[in-house]
Parts: sequence; structure tokens; C-alpha cells
Amino acid sequence: MERPGTHLTAVLENPDFYTPERYAHYATMRAEAPMAWHQGHRYWVATRHAEVMEVSRDPELFCSAKGILYFEIGVEYGTPPTMMHTDPPDHTRYRKLVSPGFRPSIIKAFEPRIRKRVRELLDGIEVGTDIDFTKAVSIPLALGVIADFLGIPPDKSNRFFDWSEASIPGANDWTDEYRAELQTEMQTYLLELTLSRRGLSAIEVGDDITSVLANSVVDGETLSDSEILMFQNQLLVAGNETTRNTISSGIWELSHRPAEWTRLRENPALIPTAVEEFLRWSTAVIAFMRTATRDTELGGVTVKAGESVVMVYSSANRDEAVFGPTADMFDIGRDPNPHVAFGFGHHFCIGAALARLEIRVLLEEMCNRYVALEPAGEIVRTTSPIIDGVVSTPVRFSN
Repeated sequence: MERPGTHLTAVLENPDFYTPERYAHYATMRAEAPMAWHQGHRYWVATRHAEVMEVSRDPELFCSAKGILYFEIGVEYGTPPTMMHTDPPDHTRYRKLVSPGFRPSIIKAFEPRIRKRVRELLDGIEVGTDIDFTKAVSIPLALGVIADFLGIPPDKSNRFFDWSEASIPGANDWTDEYRAELQTEMQTYLLELTLSRRGLSAIEVGDDITSVLANSVVDGETLSDSEILMFQNQLLVAGNETTRNTISSGIWELSHRPAEWTRLRENPALIPTAVEEFLRWSTAVIAFMRTATRDTELGGVTVKAGESVVMVYSSANRDEAVFGPTADMFDIGRDPNPHVAFGFGHHFCIGAALARLEIRVLLEEMCNRYVALEPAGEIVRTTSPIIDGVVSTPVRFSN
């Protein structure tokens, strides 16, 4: 007997599916088979907000250690490749180790540096001239901020973009060999950098994340090389990919909605809700996976022990049952806005406050400078099924 929604899931394997048009298909899945079975790779697809939240709330029932991406089904890791691949109590312990680097006081202290970087980038934009916002602002802003946050010298961060892109399936057409070469280069650099700060005081190296990791102690021992890489891989890649693609997608939407741009400029109090709508609308992480540890009921179907559930965040964030009849509209004043762009539960993104700060500061500075924002061509997106990536965002500012 065919499981529910099987006929709706084959398209998820097609790179051409990952365009804005996919949201209509998600709507069909939510209506006809909110828990749909993918026969090819044998996993469930959860497209409604309710099921995504239910899975996210219970890491004991839906674990991450079996993989967080569908192509990791059946893969055994000697050590977790990222903290996202761990479950409590290990995940709780690891999160406590890195949390001091994301204290509210540290994030707040970062604002002047972010604002300075934003102003310098916007100073380089010629008003009235077509620019690629992704290359001119989104990429250098996100990469620069995460380099600062990791405590990496500016002259050493010129390879960050390639390293990061090599870690995202479908982000480009590079060969597997070249991607592996870049990932090895990244891991070698990050490990050597972290170990070089071991034993040094905060006065000597500062309180950046790399120094925190270098001197963290677990059960009387410093982190192993694999644990260091587990943290650093995630911080570098996730710390810039999500933010820069959210910024590019959000700016692109604003460029097509002059009324929303005017509304934002005339009422800066809407900037915080605009930030949340950027996050909901863009949903940079398209989907993550969990695996059931025992038989359970979810969304009207039986998920058996060992079966995986792919949570489609980009569908949950357009769910009419939660966001109402305007779910498919971009509304900078949307409130409440219970999106899951940062995930939920134990795996809620640890860098959420930093990402929100970057977007807020950018919008504040743009509203102070530009009267109008309009598209100047066609956006170019990646075909990654993991990250809703943006390659190019042609826009034009005017005063």
C-alpha cells in the first residue's frame, strides 16, 4: 500500500524545484499530505508548522545524531561533523561551552563594529547606479562580521567565501574533488588557529569565539581536535550563509515593493518587525531532518522507529494555519510572526541575536540614506536543497 503523499515528493530531488515557484507546491502538500512519504530515499516530509514544531520540541523522540540532511540517512559518523548532529545531554554540554561567546553583552558590544562595517559598505554604493547588492553588501558584511566574531585577522579571511560555499550542497557547480580540497584547507586553518590560542589569557587574545573554544574545558580536558572542528565548521559556515542570503532575499523583496520601502522609511519603529519578516520570507535554511527513536504518531501518520522526518522550514513559514490569509505576502509589519527560520527547541540557532543585529543595523542605515530602492535586473539563485542561496541581486538606490 502506497504511503500518503508519495506522488508529491519526487520533485524534491529536482534542483530546478528550488525556485520561488516551489511555494505553490508546498501549499499543495500542506493541504493534501502534510506528512508525505518519499519512497526513493524513504523519509517523511513535514510541511506544516505544527508538525515542524512538534518534531523540534522533542529531541529524545526525534534525534539529530542520525543525520540532519536526507543524504545522511544511513551514514555513520565517527565524530559529529557539527553541533547540530548531537542530542542532549551532549548537545546541552556543547552549547554551554560556546554560549559565553554569544552573551547578550557581547552581542551588544558588537553593534558599533557592525554599524561601522555597514556604513563603509554603503559608502561604496553609487546612488543611481545598478549594483549587485549580494556582492557589494551581503557577502562582505556577513563574512566580515563572522571573521570578527571568530577573531580571525581580516587578511586571513579572503578564503572564507570559497570555504563556506564548498560546504553547501548544490551551492555551485564545483567538482567534488575541489570542494573536498577547500574543506580540508578550511579545517586545517581553523584547527591551527584555535590551537595557537590554547593556554593564552583573554587579555592576550581577547574573548572571541575561537579563543573561548581553545581554552574550554570539558570534564577536566580541553576540546579534542574533532570537537574544535565541529564547532568551527558550523560557526563559520552557518554564521555567514544564513545571514547573507536572508539579507539578499529580503532586499530583493523590498526592491519590488516600493510601498513597503516607503512605509519602512517613514516609520522606523517597524524595523524590528521587518527583520522578522526578512527571516520568515527568506528562510535561508530550507529544511533539516530528524530520526524517530521509537514508533510514534505525527500529523495523522505512523512514523516508525528509525524513519526520518524532513522538516521543511520554508513551507512551515508560509503555513496559512499560522500566518493567516497573508501567509504568501511580504509584510514588514507582521506581528505576531512565529517563524521557524532559526529552528526551534534545543537546536534553536545560537547565533540568532547576531543575525538579527546585522539585519537591523543594515536597515537602519539604509533608511537613513535612500529614498527609493528598485530592481535593476533579475535575481540569480542557487539550486541548493539545503540553503536558499542568492548569487546575484541587481538593484538600484536613489535619493
